Amino acid sequence: MEVAKGVRSAVRINGGADQHRAAASDLESVCEKVSALVSGNAVVVFTISGCCMCHVVKQLLFGLGVGPTVVELDRDASGGQILSLLHRLSGSGGGKAVPAVFVGGKFLGGIETVMACHISGSLVPLLKTAGALWL
Repeated sequence: MEVAKGVRSAVRINGGADQHRAAASDLESVCEKVSALVSGNAVVVFTISGCCMCHVVKQLLFGLGVGPTVVELDRDASGGQILSLLHRLSGSGGGKAVPAVFVGGKFLGGIETVMACHISGSLVPLLKTAGALWL
């Protein structure tokens, strides 16, 4: 599974101490949760409830007729761990990891990528291919 590979590669933790093994195990379970969620839904958006850019992405998708699966990380029990995983996946060490949009089981990106796809006209065909739009 392509998503699982990308998510799993973001989980690599070096070291042999028990603490590192426990952290790796926790991240592995979070990785499996995210992978299952992303592969089982046409569009998944990871957000934080008070984030204005997250709101913009959700409104854009809703406006296009998409019903994405939305995970608000500040309201999810494993939200902090998922956010850490998204930081690793997006390559944004201390930057913006949300909104994080997955379409058709693949990581599309954040607000910049989604808006660029929308402006270029490639977002709707991508959503249709993923089965998120039928018209």
